[in-house]
Amino acid sequence: MPAAKGAHERKNLPPAPRLKKLIGPSFIILGLGLGSGEVILWPYLASNYGLGMAWAIVLGITMQFFINMEVERYALIHGESIFVGFARRWKKLPSWFILSTFLGFGWPGIGLAGATLLAGALGLDNVHAVAIVLFLCIGFILTFGRVLYKTVERLQMVVIAVGIPFILLLALYLARNEDVVILAQGLMGQGEGFWFLPAGVPLATFLAALAYSGAGGNLNLAQSCYVRDKGYGMGRYADRITSVITGGGSSDKISLRGSTFAITDDNLKRWKKWWRVANLEHLLIFWLLGLIAMLLLSFLAYVTTFGGAGNAQGIHFILLEASVIASRTLPVFGMLFLVATGIMLLATQLTVLDATSRIMTENALLLTKRRTSRVSLVYYFILWAQILFGIAVFSLGFDQPRELIVLGAVINAFTMFVYTGLLYLFNNRALPRPLRPSRWRNGVLLLCFLFLGFFCGVTVGSFLV
Repeated sequence: MPAAKGAHERKNLPPAPRLKKLIGPSFIILGLGLGSGEVILWPYLASNYGLGMAWAIVLGITMQFFINMEVERYALIHGESIFVGFARRWKKLPSWFILSTFLGFGWPGIGLAGATLLAGALGLDNVHAVAIVLFLCIGFILTFGRVLYKTVERLQMVVIAVGIPFILLLALYLARNEDVVILAQGLMGQGEGFWFLPAGVPLATFLAALAYSGAGGNLNLAQSCYVRDKGYGMGRYADRITSVITGGGSSDKISLRGSTFAITDDNLKRWKKWWRVANLEHLLIFWLLGLIAMLLLSFLAYVTTFGGAGNAQGIHFILLEASVIASRTLPVFGMLFLVATGIMLLATQLTVLDATSRIMTENALLLTKRRTSRVSLVYYFILWAQILFGIAVFSLGFDQPRELIVLGAVINAFTMFVYTGLLYLFNNRALPRPLRPSRWRNGVLLLCFLFLGFFCGVTVGSFLV
């Protein structure tokens, strides 16, 4: 029976697979955070202020876990992105998502940071030329991968599988017993001469690190796109973006509109299993691996550079970190550290360009009310427009990627504050009662909303004083 105009078509919810078959999208969302909070911002704070803010790493990624799962809830139920759902209720909201996504992630600070580290590892002087070449490589990788989701997922799995164990071994080798005690105290909020926040810490940088304890900004909402493309839940029936060159995407029309399932006993049983395994997958891959990565990278920055000269200058503390690693081990390990962190940053930049292109593509089409369109062509047009914009920024000679990252992250913290409130309203009004969030999850989401709002307000106030 065809659905009424504007309503979702009804189909049966597919059975949930085992956990090992479900792993995938969380690697992408985790990879989105590797190049900002994990590699740069939290280690920067640890190198300058110690490990007393480690508690905020746990808080930040825990908030994002619950936010992400509310995004995933909608995608599992409807087989479409949360942006399509938002646009059904708030017609002008796509304009906000396009603007806030570009303002938050349009500046290519993550890619420039990665190019800086790789240039340092290879002994190259012209960082901007390296960044331009790498941005072009990113464009070709995303353009020639036949199915876009699989390209991004496989890349992030490899980067995380190699990068995190390498950082772990370095940290274990270089750390002293007292360093481990200091980390444990930091998890409780005790720093060296302060509790929770040290005097003089830049609030904008702290807020930026909180926002990037995971993907951050509108990138968290892209979780719904990856859930759909992976075929989770009702995403089993959804279309996927393919390459305009190798995947036939230039001629195929793709529907942004999903489908849903009737509230029957069988479907509710299947839903409960989907929700259980989806939470477990995101908890293990995004929350646990992300927390380990951030703590390890911050810990390594602390044991190598805390109290050293030059930490406050951009991302140069990472270059200093590499030199200390080389002096305490072998020179090759300092070079490998720069290569590993540089590749993490560039893999993140690739995934950011993919996610932001998806977000802006869907919302641009939603503004035109064309939910069935040649999405691949629009996606690749926006992708290459962003790449060319990044190349233009590099060509102008900007050389402080950390400033770009902090600026973007502050904007993204504000967007998180906005859409956390929207998620709370939306999932409690638009979803059928048996599928809505529980009271305790609603309470957590409200606390996230209030916490983000408080720190956004304090940060803005610090600029006005």
